[in-house]
Amino acid sequence: MRFGVVTLFPEWVEQVTSVGVLDKANRQGLISVTGFNPRDHATDNHRSVDERPFGGGPGMLMQISTTEAAIKDARSALPDAPVVYLSPQGRRLDQALVAELARLPELILLAGRYEGVDERLVDAEVDLEVSLGDYVLSGGELGAMVMIDAISRMVPGVLGDQASAEQDSFAAHWLDCPHYTKPVEYRENTVPEVLRSGHHGRIEAWRLRQSLERSWDRRPDLFERKRLDTTELSMINEHLSTLEKASTTRDGKDDEEPDY
Repeated sequence: MRFGVVTLFPEWVEQVTSVGVLDKANRQGLISVTGFNPRDHATDNHRSVDERPFGGGPGMLMQISTTEAAIKDARSALPDAPVVYLSPQGRRLDQALVAELARLPELILLAGRYEGVDERLVDAEVDLEVSLGDYVLSGGELGAMVMIDAISRMVPGVLGDQASAEQDSFAAHWLDCPHYTKPVEYRENTVPEVLRSGHHGRIEAWRLRQSLERSWDRRPDLFERKRLDTTELSMINEHLSTLEKASTTRDGKDDEEPDY
């Protein structure tokens, strides 16, 4: 997987491959990250890359000419790559989109700065806008690095065990289940017996149940976007029944006279 990033800070973005699994993947030739700097195409003494917006208001916009030239450099190096603009107006990044983009051989990421990029350039050069969430960063570089990391994990060979990516949170739509390692007991808290049983069927069922329950408790919005199968529905109904009983018990205790 080859990434090109149009950015005013290429050295910063390229550092994403300097540590951890991405460092190893980069050295093995499984991924590569190259920055393309609009400032390389500035023609004035100050190497300016920004302009005031029409209509006034605070802030500046990235220049059309220098940004377009850097995009063209990236397209020349990565001719089969779509251009993705990191933008608050874009499609929300999720695991489904990560998996979709990971199937591409090349990808160009446009990291905006200042107040963003001229809309005409977006219309002419950008294939997809992507947002990390409903908040604003100083620039698109951090978003680009997040995308590079998330997508690279899906590239075969990058992780030591590809099952790690397949079992991550959101890989199967739900939040990941809890994980445990040695020692068996820690601060009077014991690793669940089922995980020590060696019974793969029971372990998988336990992990699915934990994923569903965590998703319901922490991210109920996930249930709005997926139809449950019979097993999942049964597990969630059991969880709801348990929650209802616990709530009833608490309410009953609250009504009792205090025992002084």
